Amino acid sequence: MAGFFKSSIGRKVAMALSAFFLMFFLLQHLAINLLSLFSADTFNEVSHFMGTNPIVQFVLQPVLIFAVVFHFVMGFVLELKNKKANGVSYAQNNGAANSSWVSRNMIYSGLVILAFIVLHFIDFWFPEINTKYIVGDMSGMHDGGFRYYHELVEKFHNPIRVLAYVISFVLLGLHLAHGFTSAFQSVGSSAGRKQTLQTIGKAYSILIPLGFIIVAVFHFLTHK
Repeated sequence: MAGFFKSSIGRKVAMALSAFFLMFFLLQHLAINLLSLFSADTFNEVSHFMGTNPIVQFVLQPVLIFAVVFHFVMGFVLELKNKKANGVSYAQNNGAANSSWVSRNMIYSGLVILAFIVLHFIDFWFPEINTKYIVGDMSGMHDGGFRYYHELVEKFHNPIRVLAYVISFVLLGLHLAHGFTSAFQSVGSSAGRKQTLQTIGKAYSILIPLGFIIVAVFHFLTHK
């Protein structure tokens, strides 16, 4: 296993697998957030289920945190290894797609996304952990109802925070535009269907970030 991670191919495959998991998480996370546009009650109920389900909290959540950390650490390792070996970055040395600005700057868009994840944790995850496990309030209640919708709306009152979210999701879209196809190439699943994967990746990299942007802007405009 140690030898697997020491090889260039092994590191790329491991990073691709973490990317698949994170892309699935983004889809699931967006689906829940979009509920807030249509029904506060439904959003609250689903959020409460996710926030109290032991499988989600004690199995999937630790796996998610590990995947986030692993993906970014592995990305930086690949960048440094390839610069040291070839004098060029991993993104610049990744096949025919390397002529694009996005592929040459994956490390920088990744750093901005990482900074955004820290902000997102500060906004939502840290308060959630504090409320449930330090304060000891597992009810999820606020003023007679579940607190999740209220907390979501509160975070998007600040135009600077909304702008930070929008910029971050635009960069996430650029990151995904290259990373989606690259992940399939790394696991050897793009042969004969590269064009199809590029089309799906382009749609994914536009629609997912756009969905999150719509959620942030909607709540900013409707709950001033």
